[in-house]
Amino acid sequence: MSDLNIENLPEGWTSARIDKTCDVNPRINKAEISDDLLVSFVPMPAVGPGDGSIDVSQERLASEVKKGFTAFKQGDVLFAKITPCMENGKMAVVPKVTNGYGFGSTEFHVLRPKEGVEARYVYYYVSSQNFRGVAERYMTGAVGQKRVSTTYLKEQKIPLAPPEQQKRIVAEIEKQFSRLDEAVAYLKRVKANLKRYKAAVLKAAVEGKLTEEWRKQHPDVEPADNLLERILAERRESWQGRGKYKEPVAPDATDLPELPEGWVWTCIDTVTDMMSGHAFKKAEYSEDGVRLLQIANVSFGYTKWEEIEHLPEEYMSQWAHLLLKEGDVLMALNRPLLSRELKIAQLGSKDVPAILYQRVGKFLFYVNDVADYFLMFMQSPYYINTLESQLQGVNIPFINKGKLLSTPFPLPISLDEMKVVVDEVSSKLSVLKIADDEIEKNLKRVGRLRQSILKKAFSGELTR
Repeated sequence: MSDLNIENLPEGWTSARIDKTCDVNPRINKAEISDDLLVSFVPMPAVGPGDGSIDVSQERLASEVKKGFTAFKQGDVLFAKITPCMENGKMAVVPKVTNGYGFGSTEFHVLRPKEGVEARYVYYYVSSQNFRGVAERYMTGAVGQKRVSTTYLKEQKIPLAPPEQQKRIVAEIEKQFSRLDEAVAYLKRVKANLKRYKAAVLKAAVEGKLTEEWRKQHPDVEPADNLLERILAERRESWQGRGKYKEPVAPDATDLPELPEGWVWTCIDTVTDMMSGHAFKKAEYSEDGVRLLQIANVSFGYTKWEEIEHLPEEYMSQWAHLLLKEGDVLMALNRPLLSRELKIAQLGSKDVPAILYQRVGKFLFYVNDVADYFLMFMQSPYYINTLESQLQGVNIPFINKGKLLSTPFPLPISLDEMKVVVDEVSSKLSVLKIADDEIEKNLKRVGRLRQSILKKAFSGELTR
């Protein structure tokens, strides 16, 4: 039961089943382990995805882990058997463990190499994308709980080089991987620098520093107070049918960054309202029809449609007030931040028609010309810092509508300056985007090179 092709091996090599080269899930005599003995403890998060890293620093009393956990020792190979951990490459060779014993997640298979078999040789083979890709096709169980079975793992064959050559192969793999690691570290440093530069650009934009020269060249532009009055007039006009009008509360500017002359601090509630969608039930979903825009479809400045649900076509008229249009600005209200990046996006022509789902916020601008500047502001370090302090909830952090709308908002002198700010930022960030895309391409290329090295290693081409 395997699609792995192990043929034309070099002279002196053999092809052997894994259970002939390793003890698979070996038992230990737990009665020999004193209950008050400290042992290493390795939960699934302690094993890194795809890099062979493992943290054995956690310790537990043996009495706490002898039952209900998987036992292992130094030199064993841990192989995550459950989805998505297996596909993500959560495998590692166990280093020295406390008092010679380790226990961990029951979602690990344990491979204990027999005499003449190098642990890291086995690790590199079973962690290769080739091996994992085939194993994924043979996983069994319910969706979300699929696993690589013990039987499957035992039956798989491994191309086995002579013991001394195994050592040379491992050494060569690690030498070449070390060079690739240096390249990855460099690319990640550049990527981090680009992220810092982006933050600096956005910070300068919302503090009015990007348009200093523009203001010098346009001294007669009306002050932001005039723009504010125009926005407030539109706000009052749009309030009809919503009960007694509520004036937006001006923020306390004492501790806020200083703005250029003519700019003014107001609050988000001044320039926009926000609504969220409806909690449609899964029973209402259909195979086709109109797309349902959910939190999963809102990413960091763009939409993504990897996960798609549909509602019947007639819902477009039944739920017309939730029908989205091109140009709408949406934000995830649950888990809105990841690594200090905000899940917010402006819809393009490819995103509509679509219907708004619950916990996705749609901004309702009183003056539509504010939308692009607002989208830029929401991705600035100032707003990210504010949002981090406003989040509620532990397991699922969320933002409360009232807190979001009360956030201070820097209003430029005029709509003309807003457009100049947005154009300046777009110009600078477009260059960053090109550089960032190139870094991502190179990181993927490194990943392909790793797999190429492993393929050569286990066909005998890496060492002669």
